[in-house]
Amino acid sequence: MNQEAQNVTKNALGSGVVKVKSGGSPDRFWNPRFWDGMTVSAWFRLLRSGRWQISPARYPMWFVISCLAPFNSFQAKLQQHFYGRRIAVTRPVQDPVFIIGHWRSGTTLLHEYVMLDERFATINTYECFAPTHFLITENYIVPWLKYLMPKKRPMDNMKVGLDRPQEDEFAIAALGMNSPYRSVAFPNNDPIDADYLTLRRLSDEDRNRWLDTFETLVKALTVKYNKTLVLKSPPHTARVGAILERFPNAKFVHISRDPFVLFPSTVNLWTKLSRVHGLQIPKGGQKLEERVLSYFEDMYDSFFEAAPSIRKGNLCEISYDELVANPLATLERIYTELDLGDFEKNRESFQKFADSQKGYQKNKFDISDEMKEIISKRWKKYFDRYVND
Repeated sequence: MNQEAQNVTKNALGSGVVKVKSGGSPDRFWNPRFWDGMTVSAWFRLLRSGRWQISPARYPMWFVISCLAPFNSFQAKLQQHFYGRRIAVTRPVQDPVFIIGHWRSGTTLLHEYVMLDERFATINTYECFAPTHFLITENYIVPWLKYLMPKKRPMDNMKVGLDRPQEDEFAIAALGMNSPYRSVAFPNNDPIDADYLTLRRLSDEDRNRWLDTFETLVKALTVKYNKTLVLKSPPHTARVGAILERFPNAKFVHISRDPFVLFPSTVNLWTKLSRVHGLQIPKGGQKLEERVLSYFEDMYDSFFEAAPSIRKGNLCEISYDELVANPLATLERIYTELDLGDFEKNRESFQKFADSQKGYQKNKFDISDEMKEIISKRWKKYFDRYVND
């Protein structure tokens, strides 16, 4: 971005250009946090990444998670003892299917649809909370923990639950591995692990270390489910090239959406996640809005570069609008293009879920004409491919 564009962006950001009217559950002190399942070492790494800059109001959260960390470390050692060798030698049933797209583009809705097909499996919310020991603790902890869960996500009106599909990126962060999601804990600091969004600027050692962790998570999920995995995480949009190094026959469904919805909705997402899971009281403003703009640019620079490397027949691109307007036709196209198996076998369950979504209340956002101009310029490649096509 040239200097003139930077100056225009700087003048517009943080000036009240985003107005949000959104749903979501309020934060309750008893709600589980994404960091609750961290081991002692992973918790220490997260605190160190934020330079221990914790808001006093969040000391109780820090204390609770610090007390849980030794329990998680002990359970992690037990899982390693009983399952470590089995995880190490396990191979996926076949390379995973990845649902990708920018945050707030509809990846969760698509994930909920596909997971109605019992031939597939995914990581759920509890497994993201406790990625080091879910194989030995899920059966006895979930029945108790579910009473502490909110009914909706903090950023919108989508239902949540410990057994519902979740983003595996939260598991990566909970494992103590580098992830941009660690910025949720420290929203007022400079971006944490920004280079781990795309993995492109890492050393070979750091890149392989991240991929090893991700592959081990896939193996652990395979031990539990022994099914083809369908994984959904927006950051994977920026990592297609790296993912193909380990899973060369991976299949991808990319979903796009109106950028003028994506921008304010993503600002709302990060703000509300930090209010619930942050160790700081989020300030938002110019720094957050610039992060949303720049992450988008990095994500799609990387995706557009890597997409031609995906094997023929392994990429299907849809839009949020077509998924909402014609869900069954869109799903049938995905199944056909990616050769996912018998669509008709799941038509009835897909239709039932589609009917349940008809009363869903979407968030509403307003952004200024000035901000629309900035988004149009900085996200031009995305507009050219998905909006102005």
